[in-house]
Amino acid sequence: MLEPERHSLGSQGSLPTMNFSQVGETIAMLALTVAQIETSMKEGDKSVNQLTDSFIDLASHSQEIIEEAKKLDENIPHEALIRSNMLHAAEGLSGKIQQAVIAFQFYDKLSQRLDHASHSLEKIGHLIADSGNRYEESAWRKVQKEIKSSYTMEAERIMFEHIMRGHSVAEALEIYHHQFNKSEQEAFDTDDDIEFF
Repeated sequence: MLEPERHSLGSQGSLPTMNFSQVGETIAMLALTVAQIETSMKEGDKSVNQLTDSFIDLASHSQEIIEEAKKLDENIPHEALIRSNMLHAAEGLSGKIQQAVIAFQFYDKLSQRLDHASHSLEKIGHLIADSGNRYEESAWRKVQKEIKSSYTMEAERIMFEHIMRGHSVAEALEIYHHQFNKSEQEAFDTDDDIEFF
């Protein structure tokens, strides 16, 4: 049996509808979760790369401060100049620390998405385990509504809507990336709320 193409999982919305199918709903929810994880990983990679660059620069600035500190000698009258150089290096260090904090905020978004995905899977697992409701369309709609209402980021809500309408993971990711790139062009000015650690 051939393995399905990556990111091809989607709801059964494109197939002729016969009856409500919990299998189709499960596939749709799994597709949504895969899309969330994929986008979170991409954003995480970007933030981690930025953090790596920032901390390399931090190390360089720290070395500058150390080198300047080694030059300090109370017997040399140029201490004021050296102090000025140290303050300049420290200002650069402070700027890089601020960049690192911003990158950690994006890491926090990653953590939020993964947490949402985990809770979604848990809700679905409980529903499937409930023999009294596992075949009830109203129970599935209720869980989907709960999952959608738990999202704090607009990108998650957009992705949810597209997956629930029958789009594949690849299509939802394309729509997400279009929205994300538009937000980046607005200098990260987004409606998404970032919850701090």
